[in-house]
Amino acid sequence: MLKRLTSRKQSWTQHQWIRLIAGSIVLVSLSLSLSHPSWLWLTAFVGLNLLQSAFTNWCPLIVLLTKMGVREG
Repeated sequence: MLKRLTSRKQSWTQHQWIRLIAGSIVLVSLSLSLSHPSWLWLTAFVGLNLLQSAFTNWCPLIVLLTKMGVREG
């Protein structure tokens, strides 16, 4: 239990940031699509990026996160 609590104090990994950012973009674009359906293209773009990263093990956001100094993992 103590180990789990202390591990939370470490900085987030690239994979955690990717999930947070992708999930946030999907939720925001779905909400915006209620006012204009074209926002669904952003949802599809994020979904396709996640799908291709599952096969290639590369995501465009990793380049940015690496430059920002986010630890790998």
